[in-house]
Amino acid sequence: MVSKTDDIPASVPNVNCNTVDLAEEGDTQDSKETNKTSLKDSCACGHGADIAVMNGGGVHVHGEEAESKQDGGGDTEGGDEANEQEVIVIQDTGFTVKIQAPGAEPFDLQVSPQEMVQEIHQVLMDREDTCHRTCFSLQLDGNVLDNFAELKTIEGLQEGSLLKVVEEPYTVREARIHVRHIRDLLKSLDPSDAYNGVDCNSLSFLSLYTDGDLGESGKRKKKGSELEQIDCTPPEHILPGSKDRPLVPLQPPNKEWKPMQCLKVLTMSGWNPPPGNRKMHGDLMYLYLVTVEERHISITASTRGFYLNQSTTYVFNPKPANPSFLSHSLVELLGQISPAFKKNFTSMQKKRVQRHPFERIATPFQMYSWTAPQVDHAMDCVRAEDAYTSRLGYEEHIPGQTRDWNEELQTTRELARKNLPERLLRERAIFKVHSDFAAAATRGAMAVIDGNVMAINPGEETRMQMFIWNNIFFSLGFDVRDHYRELGGDAAAHAAPTNDLNGVRAYGAVDVEGLYTLGTVVVDYRGYRVTAQSIIPGILEREQEQSVIYGSIDFGKTVVSHSKYLELLEKTSRPLKVQKHSVLNEKDESVELCSSVECKGIIGNDGRHYILDLLRTFPPDLNFLPVESEELPPESLRQGFPRLHRHRLACLRQELIEAFVEHRYLLFMKMAALQLMQQKANKESKAAALTETSMAAPDLPALTSTESSSETSTETLTEGDADGPQAAHTEEEEEEAATAPTTPPAPEAADPTPPTPATAEQEVVTPKPTANGPSKPVATVNHNGECDSPLEGKEAEESIPGLAQAKQLAESLAAEDGSGIDPKSREVVLNACKAVGSISSTSFDIRFNPDIFSPGVRFPDDSAEDIQKQKQLLKDAAAFLVSCQIPSLVKDCLDHSALPMDGATLTEALHQRGINVRYLGNVLEFVDKTPAKTQLEHFYRIGISELITRCAKHIFKTYLQGVELSALSAAVSHFLNCLLSSFLDAVAHLPPDELVSRRKNRKRRNNKVPGAGDNTAWTSLTPSELWKNIVSEAQSYYHFTLECDSVDQAVEKYSLQKCSLLREISIKAGIQILIKEYNFDSRHKPAFTEEDILNIFPVVKHVNPKASDAFHFFQSGQAKVQQGFLKEGCELINEALNLFNNVYGAMHVEICACLRLLARLNYIMGDHPEALSNQQKAVLMSERVLGIEHPNTIQEYMHLALYCFANGQLSTALKLLYRARYLMLLVCGEDHPEMALLDSNIGLVLHGVMEYDLSLRFLENALAINSKYHGPRSLKVALSHHLVARVYESKSEFRSALQHEKEGYTIYKNQVGEAHEKTKESSEYLKYLTQQAVALQRTMNEIYKNGSNASIMPLKFTAPSMASVLEQLNIINGIIFIPLSQKDLENLKAEVQRRQLLQESGGKIAEITEDHSPLQLEDKIPIDD
Repeated sequence: MVSKTDDIPASVPNVNCNTVDLAEEGDTQDSKETNKTSLKDSCACGHGADIAVMNGGGVHVHGEEAESKQDGGGDTEGGDEANEQEVIVIQDTGFTVKIQAPGAEPFDLQVSPQEMVQEIHQVLMDREDTCHRTCFSLQLDGNVLDNFAELKTIEGLQEGSLLKVVEEPYTVREARIHVRHIRDLLKSLDPSDAYNGVDCNSLSFLSLYTDGDLGESGKRKKKGSELEQIDCTPPEHILPGSKDRPLVPLQPPNKEWKPMQCLKVLTMSGWNPPPGNRKMHGDLMYLYLVTVEERHISITASTRGFYLNQSTTYVFNPKPANPSFLSHSLVELLGQISPAFKKNFTSMQKKRVQRHPFERIATPFQMYSWTAPQVDHAMDCVRAEDAYTSRLGYEEHIPGQTRDWNEELQTTRELARKNLPERLLRERAIFKVHSDFAAAATRGAMAVIDGNVMAINPGEETRMQMFIWNNIFFSLGFDVRDHYRELGGDAAAHAAPTNDLNGVRAYGAVDVEGLYTLGTVVVDYRGYRVTAQSIIPGILEREQEQSVIYGSIDFGKTVVSHSKYLELLEKTSRPLKVQKHSVLNEKDESVELCSSVECKGIIGNDGRHYILDLLRTFPPDLNFLPVESEELPPESLRQGFPRLHRHRLACLRQELIEAFVEHRYLLFMKMAALQLMQQKANKESKAAALTETSMAAPDLPALTSTESSSETSTETLTEGDADGPQAAHTEEEEEEAATAPTTPPAPEAADPTPPTPATAEQEVVTPKPTANGPSKPVATVNHNGECDSPLEGKEAEESIPGLAQAKQLAESLAAEDGSGIDPKSREVVLNACKAVGSISSTSFDIRFNPDIFSPGVRFPDDSAEDIQKQKQLLKDAAAFLVSCQIPSLVKDCLDHSALPMDGATLTEALHQRGINVRYLGNVLEFVDKTPAKTQLEHFYRIGISELITRCAKHIFKTYLQGVELSALSAAVSHFLNCLLSSFLDAVAHLPPDELVSRRKNRKRRNNKVPGAGDNTAWTSLTPSELWKNIVSEAQSYYHFTLECDSVDQAVEKYSLQKCSLLREISIKAGIQILIKEYNFDSRHKPAFTEEDILNIFPVVKHVNPKASDAFHFFQSGQAKVQQGFLKEGCELINEALNLFNNVYGAMHVEICACLRLLARLNYIMGDHPEALSNQQKAVLMSERVLGIEHPNTIQEYMHLALYCFANGQLSTALKLLYRARYLMLLVCGEDHPEMALLDSNIGLVLHGVMEYDLSLRFLENALAINSKYHGPRSLKVALSHHLVARVYESKSEFRSALQHEKEGYTIYKNQVGEAHEKTKESSEYLKYLTQQAVALQRTMNEIYKNGSNASIMPLKFTAPSMASVLEQLNIINGIIFIPLSQKDLENLKAEVQRRQLLQESGGKIAEITEDHSPLQLEDKIPIDD
């Protein structure tokens, strides 16, 4: 199951993504389409990142930046073949230069012509022998190289050139940078930055389980096969059935992190800054140090370097000491005066460069850890200086003080994007600026709430204050000027920023040239919601009334429009499905808009057209918006809708709109098809003529779209030029027809049962649904209009009535040449358009008017009919969510194609299908009524836990607002005690002295900062009151009845785990707690004390810019793999990896997906070491970017264990599996379908190392879980029985073995028939077991009869071979190898091409044919879960 960051980009095309098509023929004709497809949300396939090239211990991160600025004028428009070529050619042009640094041996460095000189600087500052230099230039033949020049532009630089590192004189800035860099080197092994969530550091524990790098498998292979050496016993809490859930193992202590002390103190001296007379001697600043040997020294940083001076703590004497040890680098100076420093610094740098680069590279966005050990607070001059200078002065070493965020965000958008190199540069710039902006905005928002920023309107009350810091504008999420009074007051003001962010995301993804949005970040911190935005140039000098030239500033009472804005917004209308409409202004004049009325257009002083307040980009959700005199469809009414929500801003998600339109399109196809069929039946005689003319006939000039970036499900209808839209049209229709099997039936069907019986096979085969509803390539289309659906033949016909007609229609369309237009066909189209609510009567086109039901918005009379249509469309969409999307989610969970493990992955599963979290209560009720409820227990449990923790978060938010800073840890620990501790009279402890000071402060109340509540009301909260509030919150917000009034009742009734609840609430509320064992169940003392609360972190939402070209390569690669072209797929995915690296740098969730898939392919193609190395990177990256116990990380651990086992590293494989099991127990407990897979893996490995009893415990647990979640007759259960039987056989307990194998045999026989090879295998094995059992019995009888002199036949006791264990491991992990001869291969290739079934094959093929479908375990195909 894929996880993703909060932000799914919105612009996703829905139907034109002919992925399969594109992969089949490396086609050139699809180029335009594929270009657009690339915008699809990559999250659909999980994520990740890799460093392209690693030289020497992985120092050189930028190896392959090559691709970033290619000049191979390759334009993707030329079809993706061209651009594959183009990229591959460019890769090979690297060359080697020699680098000579003072006092070090010259060494070779591999560089590429596209790199900048600056990147070589970075490499040198990271290398062990040159890391202590920061202030130097590189010279070629005596000429200084410009830092920002690309290597290819430097004359005379070629293979083998010698670059000299020349020390340069220091300036104050350079001296500071040097000290900061030395401090970073001294802290390089210290995890405290990761625990404190600063500087994009995060935790990773993989190296603890792999003893360093896995690459050296050779060294450890011997150890692996000497079985005696492996200690297989897991800790007690990992064994099946253990109820103990310790917290401490989550962050095991790492010996490497015990810092070696190099210095006791390094700080800025109190004598700074140098007085004027010393400045003129070149003094830049003074440092004060205490060495490990307890020597106190004062150092001068001068233009020539660092030297000892004669100052002491109390006497200033800046003259050089004797000897002064003048050195250009501080490290060299310290090495001369402190032997301990020299020794420890050297060994520390050795360790630093031995760590995997992924353990130390910064992540693009900050990760926060919800647990941390007690870290000693050490003296750190740089940290102290940062805190007090707010790091504005030389932030990111950018010249010119503060950054103009708006200018940076907008200019990166304006970069050229005609060809691949330009697009890569542009996307890279956009991504970099966004991640910097998100970091700065988060820092600013915390400063605002902590009271470190002066308000721009200090006279007003705190809730109304606004702030500007670092060129970012901050406002608080309160309804300040009764702006939202009509819409729900503070609740609406709290929801508006996230809605606005979704709008920014959507418009940003459509990416229309000339239309600009603001950089937007929403930060929740200490109970406050802060919106951070970049500032439109000039807006602060003018009144809002003057500057708004489009939209309305008072929710529609006064409205203005502007032709330029209409023109720009019209380009977004189609991809975002926004209908152009007219509203009345205060003078009753009709004003034309192409967005909601709140959307404001302002032209900045820079002449750019900005749009802001995009909170109603998407249409309202009528299920949560009761409107008088309007009745919802029966599907919604049956579920108790409409319901009153906290605010009136509830709107549908973009994914829902996309899914709804796609579903309507299918309906449109069917209706037209049926009418055509009737016509044909009526007029057999004119049949021929009819085939000629058909429904696509009408010319559609009006809809012809010109801009390349708009995408929508109907896009390709009009993609061609006006005179020949037909061809494009048919492609589209076929694609749609093909996707039919995944699309649920029409809402009209009002059918509460889960829709269309798509087979498990289908689920396996499709890559997971994208952020936009149903996934595409379920079925593929070949160009002559046949449709090959995985539901072959009859099944397909039954599952979709009218599919056959749709097929024929598509064929008749293909035959249409666009000339003879039959009026009857026109009528067919007209009727079909009417029926599905299309806004055009000549072609399918659904768009929504976002202003319908907005209070205060009035429409002109002449559009009444149109408005009526729009209202109906909104009702249908609301009904579609309830009647189709929720059942399809539950169905996906039933057949395990969606496997949420925690709150985040559950939320994501909802969002992918366009279901808002406010429907969580409904989803849970739906599950509760499902007949197969027991098979959904895991889902229900996660849902309940999510519901409880979300309600608790709502309460916590307002609770925290009333707490002053000094009592924060006491208040948080008190809240957690009330929420989770069984101790009934949790009393808040207020330290007495703080109460005293609070009385004194009462006088100065007026100038408090937003985060400074001063009441002690929070102390009166009791557990029973809190749980009452949670139950009533669940009822009022989610309309769900929780049947519990204390934590223990909840845990009992819904079988929850307190540690999982603690994890969920901590992550949601940004709490960091001390990692130790908490006794939640003690009735005598509370579980938490204030010392246990270490920190409060911000929870940040931001836009996540995408690498579109890279994603396009990734998708093509996936499609190739699914068709069985593993090698080609592998190349494409490698390419995607390079491009991802180019845009995102080395660390990113999407690169994770790339690496995981690559590893899987390497494994299938037999390259185990390579699989291991890629998967190791994927695990490290997942830990760093998603979190050490994120469900994705758990899965990455499992994959890595499999590859370790295949590489003969058995003990490592076991350690990794035990780690995965521990994490899974902590996150979701033992009762989860995924646990069965994990336990089967553990059991098999233990069987392999002959730990039979242990192995049985895990395998029998897996059997029990499989039986529960897959039903006792499932093939998974048969396989589980077989695995258990094998272990019993190894123990010579043949009776038990026979019993289990019989069970398995029965299942096979009933499910796949006697002729199936699985059934045959099972019956063979049964015969073998029977023989063994008989032989054993004979021997025993012999012994009884003849006593000691019996002649005993030697019995065969077989330890399982590694190969047989590996084979079983592959099967349960969904990889089946079938050895094939060359001839078989050819036949298979032909077959694959003919049917284009999305299946895997290749050299040693991992392939599942249809009749194997029973063995479809979780993720058949390396397109991973």
